[in-house]
Amino acid sequence: MRSIFLGNRDTVGQVYRGPEIDALESEFGLRNTVYTKDDLNARDFRDVDFIFSTWGMPSLSTKEISGCFPALKAVFYAAGTVQAFARPFLECGVRVFSAWAANAVPVSEYAVAQIILANKGFFRAFGLKSPGEHRERAGISHEYPGNYGCKVGILGAGMIGKLVIRKLKNDYHLQVLVFDPFLPEEKAKELGAVKTDLHTVFRECTTISNHLANNEQTKGMLNKSCFSLMKDHATFINTGRGAQVVNADLEEALRARPFAAAVLDVTYPEPLPEGHPFYRMENVILTPHMAGSQACETERMARYMVEECRLLHAGRPVRYEVTADMLKTMA
Repeated sequence: MRSIFLGNRDTVGQVYRGPEIDALESEFGLRNTVYTKDDLNARDFRDVDFIFSTWGMPSLSTKEISGCFPALKAVFYAAGTVQAFARPFLECGVRVFSAWAANAVPVSEYAVAQIILANKGFFRAFGLKSPGEHRERAGISHEYPGNYGCKVGILGAGMIGKLVIRKLKNDYHLQVLVFDPFLPEEKAKELGAVKTDLHTVFRECTTISNHLANNEQTKGMLNKSCFSLMKDHATFINTGRGAQVVNADLEEALRARPFAAAVLDVTYPEPLPEGHPFYRMENVILTPHMAGSQACETERMARYMVEECRLLHAGRPVRYEVTADMLKTMA
């Protein structure tokens, strides 16, 4: 059995380390060398069974895959979305596994933290520069509902959305409205959420958190028809994908509602170009795509993929395989 690392040397080194490296070397014949796409024509990979990767996994054509990796059985991706590279591998009969469940954990934690702060009016009350501002902003806190019985909207009930809903329901007395066309009514009830349409979420919820899958159908879905319905003190949080938001429509809504706010961990393009209005708007909080796994959190993703490889090799049921059908709806 032979396994290799394929991708970006820096990110592979950040994600795969410690006991995961030892396990891969001893159990799956992997040497701690990271190959890049440029190495494919210079070396012989015809006997490789497994590829391990993470952020920076190259996109290969079916011709490149079949030519360079004729014996390849599986790709283990210690990160979230596989949309950028998975289809050609699947078309070649190579199984693809993703640590989306591991990466979902810190994203859900981050989103819940922002939701709880938003319901208190934090994003319109922080950054005081003078006693006058303190008095002025102290007054606006009465306009926000806090976290008892407040309506929160969740867009998308994939792995991350479900974790967010569970945390909100288990740890806080919040009402949760969810928009997800693919979520069965019974599953929504099981989660303790009310399934509804997109516009109702924006119309009724104080805080809206986006976790929609990233695909052609969702691009530009969050536009004027949604943002124009926001409450005057609403907060829109995006830890999903920036391409789902029409920036000009969000900007217009926030200018019309100075006590509303947007917390954007992702944008499109990313980063936004120099001089973009969001950099100057007081009610827009931009963070640099930091909700996902970072530092020690990335080790969880590597561990998930090592464990998944063990299950596959032992002929036992796997947990995090990605299929072609799943790519139609997952992030």
